[in-house]
Order: sequence, then C-alpha cells, then structure tokens
Amino acid sequence: MGRKTPRKNNPFATQSNQSMYVGIFLLIVLVSTFLLLQLTSGRMEKAISYSQFLGYVTNGYIMSVKIEGQIIRGDFKEQLEGRYTGFVTILPLMDNELLPLLKQSQVEIIGEKVKDQSGWSLTWMTVGGLLLLAFIFFLMRGVQGGDSSKAFTFAKSRARLHRENTNKVRFTDVAGCEEAKQDLQEVVEFLKRPQKFNAIGARIPKGVLLVGSPGTGKTLLAKAVAGEAGVPFFSVSGSEFVEMFVGVGAARVRDLFSEARKHAPCIVFIDELDAVGRSRGTGLGGSHDEREQTLNQILVEMDGFDSSEGLIILAATNRPDILDPALLRPGRFDRQVVVDKPDIKAREAILKIHTRKVPLASDVDLSVIARGTPGFTGADLENLVNEAALNAARNNRKKVTMEDLEFAKDKVSLGPERRSLVLSEEDKWMTAYHEAGHAILGHILPLTDPIHKVTIIPRGQALGITYHLPEVEKRSIVKEEALQNIIMAMGGRAAEELKFGKDYISSGASSDIDHVTRFVRTMVCEWGMSDVLGPVRYGETEGPVFLGKDLMTRKNFSERVHELIDEEVQKIITTCYEEALKLLKKHEEKLDLLAKTLIEKEVLNGDDIKQLLGEVSKKHFPRLEFIKKELSESTSQA
Repeated sequence: MGRKTPRKNNPFATQSNQSMYVGIFLLIVLVSTFLLLQLTSGRMEKAISYSQFLGYVTNGYIMSVKIEGQIIRGDFKEQLEGRYTGFVTILPLMDNELLPLLKQSQVEIIGEKVKDQSGWSLTWMTVGGLLLLAFIFFLMRGVQGGDSSKAFTFAKSRARLHRENTNKVRFTDVAGCEEAKQDLQEVVEFLKRPQKFNAIGARIPKGVLLVGSPGTGKTLLAKAVAGEAGVPFFSVSGSEFVEMFVGVGAARVRDLFSEARKHAPCIVFIDELDAVGRSRGTGLGGSHDEREQTLNQILVEMDGFDSSEGLIILAATNRPDILDPALLRPGRFDRQVVVDKPDIKAREAILKIHTRKVPLASDVDLSVIARGTPGFTGADLENLVNEAALNAARNNRKKVTMEDLEFAKDKVSLGPERRSLVLSEEDKWMTAYHEAGHAILGHILPLTDPIHKVTIIPRGQALGITYHLPEVEKRSIVKEEALQNIIMAMGGRAAEELKFGKDYISSGASSDIDHVTRFVRTMVCEWGMSDVLGPVRYGETEGPVFLGKDLMTRKNFSERVHELIDEEVQKIITTCYEEALKLLKKHEEKLDLLAKTLIEKEVLNGDDIKQLLGEVSKKHFPRLEFIKKELSESTSQA
C-alpha cells in the first residue's frame, strides 16, 4: 500500500461560489450607479459666458438665478437646445447694473449657497465610495472566512508547492556542509520510515532552523531534504505573509498549514524567517501590529500539530539573534543547524558540482581556485564558474581554461578591469611603487601569505592590487602574524614616502589605512593583544532590537580607557609603519626593480615575483616544532 493521494476540493463548487459573490458585487455597483444617474439626470447645466447670460436675461429666457460671490447658477424658462434646463456662469467684474436688469426682466433672485461640485462630480465620487465600501466588505469576508473563493484570494497562502516527482535536488547536489547534511538526514529517515522512531518513543523535531550567511545553501539544503524523502515541498518567504490589511498574514498562515496537512507527510520551508519572527514588544510604537499577529499564528500552528502527522517545518535565517524566543523553544524550532561558509576542501567540492556541465580544459586545477577563494560562499562560487564560462564564450573557446577561471575569480573578488581608465605618468609610477611596496614586504616577511598576483591595472575603485594566496585554511591568527600583516599593509604608503618624500604621499593608501585601523582596534579591544590593556574585551553592548543602536548603546569602559585604546592603536600602527620603512630601505634595489617591471608588464604573478626577488621560505608558527620536540622528549623520559 502506497501513500494515499489527498482528496482535492471540488473546483466547480469553488467557481460557483466565486461567480455568485462577483455577481452580487457587480449588481450592487450597477444599481447604485443607475439610481444616482436618475437622481442627477433631471438637471443638465450649460456653461455660458457672461455676455450670453446678459443676452438671455434681456430676451426673457431666464426664470431664476442663484448668486454667491462671482458664481451665477440658474434655470431657463424652457429647455435650451432640447436638453439644458439650467446654466452656470462667472461674474468677471462687479456689475452694478445686473440687479436692476434682473428685476426689470422679472427674474427670481435666490440667495442660496452655491455648491462647487457639479452633478457628475458628485455622482462619480459617490460611486467611488460605494465601490470602496463593497471592496472592503468582500475583503473582510474573505479574510475572516479564509475561503479562497472570497476577497480575490487575499487570504490564500502564497506558498509554492513542489511535487515529489518534480523536485530533483538530492544531497549529492549539495557540497560543503557535511555536518548539516548529517543533522538533516534524521529528518529524511523520519519522513521515509516514521514507525522506526515511533516504536522506540522518539520524537522527531517539529521544526529545524537553518542558520548561516547569505549564499551558503540553506534553501538548497531544504530542497535536498524534500528530494531525498520523496515528499511534497511547500516553500514561502516570510515577507509574503505580511500585507497592509490586518489579519491577512494570520489567515495565510492558517491556509498554509491547512494545505500542508492535506499533503502530509510533507515539508514546509519558510525562507527569511526573521521577516515575521522578530522579537515582539521591542518597537518604539504599538506592539499589536500585523507582523505580530502573523507570528502569533505561526506559534499557535506549530503547537497545534503533532510530529507524528509527518509535517516538518524548515526555516532559514541569517539573523538568529533577533528572532523571538518563543520560536526557538523546544516544541517549535527544536534544532538549529549551522550552515557555515565552506573551507578549502568544501570549496573544491562545490566547484566540481558547478562544473559538471561545463567543459574544462586540461590545465584547469580546481584546488588552486579553491585555495584562492577564502570566504566565498556556494553562491559566489557558482557565479565564478558562470563568469568563467561567459569569458570563454566571448573569446570563442570551446572549453573553459585556467585563465578564464582566474579572470572570473579576480572579477568577482576585486571587480572588473578598467582598462579604459587612462592614468597619467605620475599616477602610474606612484601606483607601481605603492604595489611594489606591498609585494616586497609580503614576499620577505615569513608569516604573511605568499604573493599570488600584483597588477597596476585599475579594478573597481582601486588603481592597483596586490593579491595573496594562503597556503592553508586559517581559523586563527597569532599576534606576530597580525603585526606582520600590518607591516605589509603599510608597505604601500611607506614606499611612496621613501621614493617621493613625505610631501608627495598620495591618497592611494586610504583603503589600507582604513583596513589597518579597524584591524588593530580589533586586536586591542577584542583579541586582547595589547600589552597595556591586557586580555580584556572592550566593546559596546546593544539594547533591544528595533530601538536603534544609537539610542540604546552604552560603552562598558571609561573615558580614560577609551583614551588608552586610541593611544595603543596609534602606537601599534606607527611602530609597524616605521618597520615597513626600515625594511624597504634595506631592499630598495628590489623595490626599484619590481616597480620598473610593473610599469613594463602591468601584471606579475607569483612565479614572476620569485624570479625577480628570489625564493623565501614561509614559516608559520616557528616555535611549533620546538614545542613538539619538548613534549616528545618529556613523554619519552616519563
């Protein structure tokens, strides 16, 4: 016996109800319009000039007039042109002879207040008001009843249903998050064989929250779970619940869970949960708004079903810190699965997945691309492969080469080349020495990453770039390594001062200075790498969400400590800058050689730099081998 197909609603009954309500709605509008036209059709006014008005008075055509200010409106004794019973005109100037003329012609003078609106304007305003009232009436009936045949389906859920036979995504299509896949494998097992868990009294989590940075593959993981389990998959964004009408979001939540129960076992996936799941009662205004009503309905629905029904709720967010605590308690989103950015091995696996349908040349080494893309997400890597394929097609190649992948990597991470930007001779030499200063210090300092590429071709907002390629994936950084990175970052400004003097340093080091300042402040305030301030975290604590960071933030240190932090940051940066100057003076000949070569070739890779400057061994954690030796000796003696 297979899983039963859920019974569907009768579509003819739905269409019949919808036709009935639409017919009633149109009947109300037509009857209202007809009655108003009948009320206003008895009087038709003709706009005439003041001269015509005086002529009609003199000839005895006018029966009565109503005067207020400069507006004169009145009635003819007989219909004019077979349809006009009245007239309206404007008194351009004060006419002292008008009243005697009206009295002489025996015209009735009425002092009633004149309305500024014509009969037709009043008619259409009334019709519009009736239309609006009728629209709101049917809308409210649909919201309260939750019937899709009412209110033009405003209360209908916007969730998209992916059938089990149309969802082709599997776990093999997802790479770089093995731990997350292991956690979600239990959900797949439960949807396939629920009796296995029920027999031992185990309860599968009602909800699973996927937490991770944008582009890490949370939505893809949710689709893979549904594909592996072979069950229907409802997907909806958190923002699709909320509308301007109060009650619509809650009605859509009810409709979503109602449809999901009909298709059970199934998976409901809510993307960007923080759009409706933010903490309640933290706003500056009233707390009883549409978003909170929608959240309350989600909480009630998650309490109202049993996991034995085969209904699993998956949700994704990159802001778990602002979610309401009621969402994260046991019984709702019981489990949080972290989908982190991929490491070097995971990036290589992701690249292999995205290049399945892309013909690759024999020189392509995906491990090199993976090593040069630290911090890239799965979406970034997919974009990189696509940019490489586009570049190969532009150059009429049948296969994607390593050159295409390197081009795409630089374009995605550094920005497109701006070869059309013409630099002056002074700017070219200034940029060449600036990048040469970075490259030489990065080459000779033992704890910095090896130089991968140096270019003076403008990219994005930068006139030149020095690119590093880490040899290993790093999860931490030691103090000496941090200081050497600062020295290398200040090498561009130091080279400018060394070759052109203090009075001719350029603004090209602005991004380096900004990066170094933030990096050193992190060292001092968060990493405890200051000898003066010690291993203490100096930061700011934030108030409740929605109240505004500037409104509720407060420092957890005194003004005196604030001054010490500023002094320590300035001291570290100044010391590293002086060290960069000293090293560049020592290697000034290499600096000149590298700058001259950059002017000639514009782009140098890591091998070119090694040929120019010679080989230098990179030693990471030089005391590590000594510590290992000491430990092994002590163990052998024991």
